[in-house]
Amino acid sequence: MDEMLTRLWENLGGRIGGPMSLRLLLQPTIATVLAIKSGLADARTGKPAYLWSVLTNPEGRRDLLRSGWKSVAKVFTMAVVLDVVYQLIVNRWVYPLESVIVAFVLACVPYLLVRGPVNRIASAARRKRTA
Repeated sequence: MDEMLTRLWENLGGRIGGPMSLRLLLQPTIATVLAIKSGLADARTGKPAYLWSVLTNPEGRRDLLRSGWKSVAKVFTMAVVLDVVYQLIVNRWVYPLESVIVAFVLACVPYLLVRGPVNRIASAARRKRTA
């Protein structure tokens, strides 16, 4: 188990300077753009902040996660595919767990961190305009 964790950590760190490193900028950027779009839509409809609602609203959690997944699924899938290609080039082998971790970090984390604050900022700006 220790060997696997060591390999995982080393392989994840190697992606920063390795081939195809441009994806490490593009995928979070695309996820952020999608989060901004969703956050603005949430503000227009008066929905609460996304991540906070996911964490505190067990009744609506499933619908929230489904809508978030619809927005970020293509970026996540592309992140997995590109990471598999990267692994084949560098390692000549595919480690699926590493691909899922990288895809989650590149696609889901930026989306989760940006959508709620965009909603709150847009909602506050909307309230200020109407006041």
